[in-house]
Amino acid sequence: MQLYGLKTCDTCRKALKALPSADFIDVRAQGVPAPVLAAAFARFGQALVNTRSTTWRGLSEEARARDPLALLADEPTLMKRPLIVAGDEMYLGWDKSVQAALWA
Repeated sequence: MQLYGLKTCDTCRKALKALPSADFIDVRAQGVPAPVLAAAFARFGQALVNTRSTTWRGLSEEARARDPLALLADEPTLMKRPLIVAGDEMYLGWDKSVQAALWA
């Protein structure tokens, strides 16, 4: 299981604490592999882009209009976090439904 997030993100830290066997990948330092990013975008669509982030608010309208995959590749901190990859399954965020699915 891989958990893509930021080491400074409280939600990512909670998820990692609850999933101690997960491999943590810091998207700021290591990025997200293109195939994983493409699969996540195919699964979650625009929900993968965190439009409430400080990074998003700092972007120009021109930058916001770019292809979401290219934007996430250039600015991985724009990705909603955490992105959890468990085998063939993917989960986005750390709400009760994600927790229930992973602990079932």
